[in-house]
Order: sequence, then structure tokens, then C-alpha cells
Amino acid sequence: MKLLTLSLLTASVLMADTFTLQSADVQGQLTKTQEFNGFGCSGANQSPELHWSNAPKGTKSFALTMYDADAPTGSGWWHWIIINIPSTSKQIVSNASSKHLLPKGAVETMTDYGSASFGGACPPKGDKAHNYTFTLHALDVDKLDLTAKSDSALVGYMINSHTIQKTSIVSYYSRPNK
Repeated sequence: MKLLTLSLLTASVLMADTFTLQSADVQGQLTKTQEFNGFGCSGANQSPELHWSNAPKGTKSFALTMYDADAPTGSGWWHWIIINIPSTSKQIVSNASSKHLLPKGAVETMTDYGSASFGGACPPKGDKAHNYTFTLHALDVDKLDLTAKSDSALVGYMINSHTIQKTSIVSYYSRPNK
């Protein structure tokens, strides 16, 4: 019994310092609130609230991405990319993209929708549920030298080359074939 108690206590202590991304808006399933409004979709296209804790030592800024690996493109679909989130930030508020409420200095870059803003889920009708991954990257630089017009492939390269650690939330979304 002492060994079990010690094991559980050790696991709790180790998990307490884990870099973690959470959301009050995004759980296992996305909703019409996070669905795109266009391309045949009719959602509210509101970016979700996201908050994080326990950034790793050496974090100088953050980058956030939303990616659909199941998009029928052969290369997935970038729905949202934010760079240069200050290391002092701990949250992105609900609907921050369309209301311009991102942390000061943060920059949204080009998505596969062709705009530098949040673009919600919009899987083809009747397709399997798509996997939407929100990933927060802790970066080793204060700022990536990119602009809102920077292409998602270049931004992804720069994010990945400066990532210390990352944490993700995975959600799913599908549209019935009606």
C-alpha cells in the first residue's frame, strides 16, 4: 500500500509541472461556434479560448497552430497560426481573432483559407470526423522575423526550428451528409 501511495504521489508531483494547453471552449468535439462560415459551412467561425501553464524554462515566446491532418488535400489544412505571443501571456480569449484581442505583439499569419485569421473547421459533408490539433509551441526566441503575409510552410519551419517544447489539444468535427 505504501508503494502504491508513493507511486501516485510521485506521478502527481511530476504531472504538476507539465507544460499543458487547456480550453474552456474546445473539448473532445468542436461545435458550430468553431465551424467556418464559408466553403459550404455555416458556423460562427469563432476562435476558441485557450490557456496554458508550466511553460518550460527558457521560453521567450509562444506560437499557436490549429491543423487538420485529415483534410483531403494530401498535405492537411492550416486553420490558424499565431506567432510572437509574449512569454508572459497565459491565454487567448474566446473570439480573439475576429475581435482583435490577441496578446500585444502577437501576429496571425496566413492560413490555408488565404487569410491571416482564424478559419474554423469545415470538413466535407459526410466525411469521417476530422482531427483538429491545437498546438502551443514554447519558443527559444523573443520574436520570429515573419509577417502576417508569411506562408504557412515558412512559418511552420520557423516555429519548429525554435520549439523547446509543445503541448496540444485534439478535437474532432464532422458534418452530416444532409
